[in-house]
Amino acid sequence: MRYLPNSPAEREKMLAEIGAASIDDLFSVVPAEHRLSRDLEVPRAHAESEIIDYFRAAGAKNSTGYASFLGAGAYRHYRPVIIDSLIQRGEFLTSYTPYQAEISQGTLQAIFEFQTMIAELTGMDVANASMYDGSTGAAEAVMMAVRVTGRHKAVVAATVHPEYREVLDTYTKHQGLPTTLIGYDRKTGRIDLTALGAAVTEETAAVLVQSPNFFGIIEDIPAIAEIVHAKGALLIVSIAEAVSLGVVRPPVEADIVSMESQSFGVALSYGGPFCGVLAAKEQFVRQMPGRLVGQTIDGSGYRGFVLTLSTREQHIRREKATSNICTNQALVALMATIFLSVYGKEGIRELAEHNLAKASYAAETLSAQPGAKLLFTGAPRFNEFVIETEESPAQWSQRLLDAKIVGGIDLSRWYPELRNCTLWCATEIITRAQIDAAAQALAGGPVKA
Repeated sequence: MRYLPNSPAEREKMLAEIGAASIDDLFSVVPAEHRLSRDLEVPRAHAESEIIDYFRAAGAKNSTGYASFLGAGAYRHYRPVIIDSLIQRGEFLTSYTPYQAEISQGTLQAIFEFQTMIAELTGMDVANASMYDGSTGAAEAVMMAVRVTGRHKAVVAATVHPEYREVLDTYTKHQGLPTTLIGYDRKTGRIDLTALGAAVTEETAAVLVQSPNFFGIIEDIPAIAEIVHAKGALLIVSIAEAVSLGVVRPPVEADIVSMESQSFGVALSYGGPFCGVLAAKEQFVRQMPGRLVGQTIDGSGYRGFVLTLSTREQHIRREKATSNICTNQALVALMATIFLSVYGKEGIRELAEHNLAKASYAAETLSAQPGAKLLFTGAPRFNEFVIETEESPAQWSQRLLDAKIVGGIDLSRWYPELRNCTLWCATEIITRAQIDAAAQALAGGPVKA
């Protein structure tokens, strides 16, 4: 009780004021079987030396030396060492929020540069800084479209990351916002345009698609945009693999682009923190959640940066706030800014081409094994692809693990119709030797060292 600001006497007075005999009365509406009636099973306090030993032992359990073909929204890319060197500078690592422009010029400029790079990459007019991750970015984009259009229905492609769709469902559950799920073409892996045309109506606020989609397939954004805009709805394009923009044409036909920028120098870190962003056409800027930093001129004529737009609830917006997103992930966005600055325009293109080459070789090599087949061959793809096998993933995955290889992710978890189908990813980190070893293990033969 040492951390509670109210004394026992004060708590008793407050309980008496509301007519409660005890604190337990406050929770009487919770069924008894769901109330904890014992002390928490918290281990005893540990000495510093014991804590260090504990974490060393826990760290030793981590698998090292494994080749990983996992992707599905979290990608292994090389991180230049300069990223950690710069983000650990005290000016960035310990700074809080850039409300006071006179003492936050470095942070504000970093955010401004991040926004500029994202806008250039996505082909949009303006970008914010930022969302928690790609999933919340996609959900916030749908909410933004609802505010812009005044409509209250959404259409979502089944090829949008399943976990992104789960987050969107959480957002819309109590918003009175029904969503319609649109399937995909079994040959190409792209969204079913015929079904999309039938689903979009004058009541549709937004259509959410992903490109490259969850199967790694690049969608026909111009064709989708034509269908969506014909009914006055907004098109939202979600991008989970940001490196794809090095070679894939930006979705300029979209009204809003939501992107996960983890691929730009952000470590996987067992799932976070990541950095989502929203970019949009300029006319929608007032409905964007998060923050935007702008460039200006100070009283002496020097270039400066200020927090130009911040429409969240903490800024006296209350019920008029566009979002309750309460951080701009500035430090993680700085990682992406440094990454993009190091690689530059040509470097990002070369990196994307490297990913394309690795994925192409991996798809060709793995699908050439007995009982394996490459799916969705009728459309271009980036660094992910789907393999169907005669064996179930459970049967061959242990062979790969024995060879220190983590294979693709089982798609039947989200797509029951894709039985024995797995999603594989090959970035620049994967070597040709690892791809060949994975193919040997998949085929059931001995793996050459």
